[in-house]
Amino acid sequence: MASREDFLTNKIFLCAVLPLIKTIAMDDPKLAKKFEHAHAVIQVSAKDPDAPDGKFSTHFVVNSGEWICHTDKVATNAHIELEFKSIETMNAFFKGKIGPATLPAMKGIAKKPAVFAAFMMTLLKMSSLLTAKEPPADEETKKLLVKCYFYLLSSGISTLNKQGHEEIHNWTLKSPDRVYAWAVNGYPEISAYIRIKAGKSKAGRGTYKRALPFFTMRFDSLDSALGILMGTADMLEFTKASKLIMDGAPEFGAQIGAYMMMVGDYAQG
Repeated sequence: MASREDFLTNKIFLCAVLPLIKTIAMDDPKLAKKFEHAHAVIQVSAKDPDAPDGKFSTHFVVNSGEWICHTDKVATNAHIELEFKSIETMNAFFKGKIGPATLPAMKGIAKKPAVFAAFMMTLLKMSSLLTAKEPPADEETKKLLVKCYFYLLSSGISTLNKQGHEEIHNWTLKSPDRVYAWAVNGYPEISAYIRIKAGKSKAGRGTYKRALPFFTMRFDSLDSALGILMGTADMLEFTKASKLIMDGAPEFGAQIGAYMMMVGDYAQG
């Protein structure tokens, strides 16, 4: 039986990491072109005896380059599937421990070889982005990486809350209706948020438009954002230098920063 920590880690991969495949496939022009004529249901799953359907999974429905992501839901009609033999092996694979013991069963290659190849290229692109030690050189890749981090963190914090992570769930239980956001000056399309209230949470992509967020972690540039997101810069020093702007009380910045690190620990180990 998987441990509680393994279970939470798996939910982070299913609900926060894997959805980034859609973002990358639609934002990267070279990858987007490969899915222009694709029609397929693609699933990534991990077998588990305690799961209602015998496995936990996230799947994508792709139609002519348009993607719909169904997080933490099993598809019974998947054309292509990467099926891991357990939660633990899936977690290990996505943390970079790739070997014979962690490789998934790959189903549907013969039916849709071109789509399978394109999906694997997108998966590898996601892996290379999230495991990079240095910021990318070109601006378009920087924009994509910052966007991916923002989406990962907002969805990751919300996922941990929904799965009953003690500290994060206690935070949302005590909270009135509030929105916490991430943004970069000059790039309104690169933003994300999480809305919390009385134990409930919902992650969103883009700018929250119904009201001004209660707190925003705002960066002055893509490079400043990547310095914090990739863990190569000091949050206090960046705040003093106005590279990181806390639109709200500083104590909320420290709190959100701590939850961001929690998500990173689950996703990267």
